[in-house]
Amino acid sequence: MPRTIITGTGCYIPPFIQTNQDFANHIFYTNDQQPLATAPGDVVEKFKQITGIEERRYTTDNLTASDIGTEAAREAIKDSGVDPETIDHIIVAHNFGNVLKNTIQTAAVPSLACLVKNALGIKNPSCIAYDILFGCPGWVQGMIQADAFFKSGLGKKALIIGTETLSRVIDMYDRDSMIFSDGAGAAVIEYRDDVPNNAGILSSSCQTHSIDEVDYINMGKSYSPDSDPSVRYLKMKGRKVYEYAIKHVPAAMKDCLEKSGVHLNEVKKIFIHQANEKMDEAIIKRLYQLYGIPEAKLDVMPMCISWLGNSSVATIPTLYDLVKKRKLDEHEIVAGDVVLFASVGAGMNINAVAYREA
Repeated sequence: MPRTIITGTGCYIPPFIQTNQDFANHIFYTNDQQPLATAPGDVVEKFKQITGIEERRYTTDNLTASDIGTEAAREAIKDSGVDPETIDHIIVAHNFGNVLKNTIQTAAVPSLACLVKNALGIKNPSCIAYDILFGCPGWVQGMIQADAFFKSGLGKKALIIGTETLSRVIDMYDRDSMIFSDGAGAAVIEYRDDVPNNAGILSSSCQTHSIDEVDYINMGKSYSPDSDPSVRYLKMKGRKVYEYAIKHVPAAMKDCLEKSGVHLNEVKKIFIHQANEKMDEAIIKRLYQLYGIPEAKLDVMPMCISWLGNSSVATIPTLYDLVKKRKLDEHEIVAGDVVLFASVGAGMNINAVAYREA
């Protein structure tokens, strides 16, 4: 039976490192534009304890989301060995389009996928390029979407990219700004008949909750009292997001595994969106509880948030690429291993994919 397998991966890790210490003397404000009573150094230390983030990466001023997405794509194409002209779909997940440094306007016309196709020099008009907006789970949703296209007879190769320059849409006077970073990750996937070991995408699960939850992550004015109220920045209701994620993400992961016929104990690695270390750990613990397993195996979950921060749609493909290429010493995956991708983000959206390594 034909299955969708990952044949190549790549990522772009920005060069500029912003450490927590860089924020130690920064002035933060509350959402009602009052200075935080807590000293900045104490704010930063508490932030590290909660999120696990010690540093994050920002890209160079001259590069946009489509530029860094192209870099990750080139690496994935090279890794896969496919001829770019044979790619049927280019799907780019993002949230803000291209944001030029020191501007307040985003650009998504033409689509980032079309810009990537242009940068890659792909001439084949049957290679269709389009973007997907699904919050942080966008890259995983791109995988789900391409797999569905393949099964319906629409193509056999796709390039899935997640790319973001969040450093250009954050409010530096909001302590939550320390969470976010820039980055890009990509994968080439192919629909093949000659798949060994029952490998490939086994199942998926996704949901959207947009009633009370729709504005948990949104765009709002700066917390600085001197800011221009017409300019909007990325905002997050942290407690609401945490509670939502703990409730819904483990259930989606379990639903996905049940569809695949694979038990949690058979899963070798869980690639979860690098949103917040404590939240991700809580999600994994809750997942094990749903299976009646009292002790969660946290080593099943690779993490890169401590040094890369939260780059939204780029976190999972970047983390997966690092593990595939054995760049995280304590983690590796081999043919036959079952892994689980899972994410949560603005919308609110959640999804999961069960995948057996080829």
